[in-house]
Amino acid sequence: MNGPAPVLLRMRGVRKSFGAVTALDGVDLEVRGGEVHALVGENGAGKSTLMKVLSGAHAPDAGTMELLGVPFRPRNPSDARARGVAMIYQELTLAPHLTVEENVMLGREQARLGFLKRRPMRAAVAEALRALDQAEIPPGRRVADLGPGARQMVEVARALVGEARVIVMDEPTSSLSRRDSERLFAVIERLKERGLAVIYISHFLEEVNRVAGRFTVLRDGKTVGGGVLPGATVAEIIELMVGRTLAEVYPAVPRQPGEVLLRVEGLSGDPLPLLAGFELRRGEILGIAGLVGAGRTEMLRALFGLNAVAAGRITVAGACDGGAPPRRRLAQGVGLLSESRKEEGLAVNLSVAVNATLSRLAPFTRWGWLSRARQARAVSRWIERLGIRCRGPWQPVRELSGGNQQKTALARLLHHDVDVLLLDEPTRGIDVGSKTEVYRLMGELAAAGKAILFVSSYIPELLGVCDRIAVMHRGRLLPPRPARDWTDTLLLDEAARGAG
Repeated sequence: MNGPAPVLLRMRGVRKSFGAVTALDGVDLEVRGGEVHALVGENGAGKSTLMKVLSGAHAPDAGTMELLGVPFRPRNPSDARARGVAMIYQELTLAPHLTVEENVMLGREQARLGFLKRRPMRAAVAEALRALDQAEIPPGRRVADLGPGARQMVEVARALVGEARVIVMDEPTSSLSRRDSERLFAVIERLKERGLAVIYISHFLEEVNRVAGRFTVLRDGKTVGGGVLPGATVAEIIELMVGRTLAEVYPAVPRQPGEVLLRVEGLSGDPLPLLAGFELRRGEILGIAGLVGAGRTEMLRALFGLNAVAAGRITVAGACDGGAPPRRRLAQGVGLLSESRKEEGLAVNLSVAVNATLSRLAPFTRWGWLSRARQARAVSRWIERLGIRCRGPWQPVRELSGGNQQKTALARLLHHDVDVLLLDEPTRGIDVGSKTEVYRLMGELAAAGKAILFVSSYIPELLGVCDRIAVMHRGRLLPPRPARDWTDTLLLDEAARGAG
């Protein structure tokens, strides 16, 4: 085949409004068979709304869609699936108490006289798994007993059994280890070989450059550009996304490390970490790299008092102990930003004001009464300082984008006036523009004398923002080195092999 593959999906001039808010303003998208087409843009750019229109969850106000050259206007998600469009969301839509086979065939069960035809269903599931080179996943195993990577493959197998022609993957690697991500990339290659079209949504632009053949950029509900990959640089894609030139993705903020604020000696948890030790200085960002499951999160939780400490000494600003509850850590000036933003880091049904001040209400109380006016004034200052995009202090956090939710969680630590910030994956799931703002904020906090312990699975940002980096391997923290002494290859090698 010398010419381009045929267009499987064509969307023209798609518009969608919710009241006075225009979510999509004439979006165009074309996806060919046998290609991975990346759809990129900041949070709020319209990517999710466009995919909900495609999948039948929203009806467009205007515009046309064609699938396989035939007009396409699904009545609902079931209709879209039946016509060949499959959605794989960031938060997988599986029933964990059911088996792999039952999940894959859910809604497509084969029956006769009221009895399920188990044999042909099991054969269909096994064939789909073989096509994905995932035959080792047992169809009879409960999904709850599978790891994140295997669960992702179950979602893809469900799309294949449903004879999907267009598969949408929304942030598919956000919760996967590097190994599982590599397996997913191999599966995507197999989908391309079968002539399917994959729409790939991700904030990891290096990843996009690797897996996609073409890309489309949305900004403010409009199509603002696109092109062929790997022809475009990450910097060029970012500029299209944010509508301005980004001189630096990782802003340089001058700072000078000072005295030690946190000293950890021989820290062991149950079961992780194992004999971790380091010093964290005022004005410093210390990065912690490692593979998923290495014990990085467990170490931060033990330091903050959420996990038990089995052995070791923790010294905060001169006060030494073998572990303390979160209340004491906060009083000592230590705060934790959890990697599970929605589950642990925020009360998403409550307002920005409540989330930002919940751990320290004393400044707004008098004789047992809470002054909402003083609370709102204080939070408004944090909203302005951190650039939180919201209607005001009393807007529910669930209505904010991921980046603005993360800034709200950071506002709580700053309102509590902590000196040591334990940040666990603070940029996970937020767009590149918001990431840059978080990096700049981290640099400014360090320059103002805060000490930051920064856990991340994204090596470029560790190299870009940290002063020193240490690698955790199977629960053991290896000695930190200056960031300039590391490369991405060295970090990956040490994380995988533990070679210090």
